[in-house]
Amino acid sequence: MKITEFLSPQAVIPELKGQNKSDVLRELSESLAGAYPPLNAGRVFEVLVEREKLNTTGIGEGVAIPHGKLATLYGAVGVSHAGVDFNSIDRKPTQLFFALVAPENSAGIHLKALARISRLFRNPDFREAILKAPDAARIYALISEEDARA
Repeated sequence: MKITEFLSPQAVIPELKGQNKSDVLRELSESLAGAYPPLNAGRVFEVLVEREKLNTTGIGEGVAIPHGKLATLYGAVGVSHAGVDFNSIDRKPTQLFFALVAPENSAGIHLKALARISRLFRNPDFREAILKAPDAARIYALISEEDARA
């Protein structure tokens, strides 16, 4: 499975405006709904918030992977250069966000997608390159390039 199979270039936000968890989740939800017309931003937001109530999706090293079950497999990426308190497991600000929604009856696909995203963002050089990228097109290109290598 490749990330580019479920991430559209239109679902990349080079600079998130949100300064807290709720605002970032709302922006990511709107990006998902904008890039994938079958989705409803309000419903995506609800699903992501419900998942966050179970446990934080801030996996540390400046990365969060908010996710939930809703529809077809879709993803969105957002960058916050300032960083956001996302209740990350390492208690550090989160700068890189990859939101994911997956079909409700698709545990295997959902887990494979989460593992793939986690593997990519585990690389510190890759994370740094994303943070230095000047725009959404470059962020998508970096993800595509790294995705092809792994």
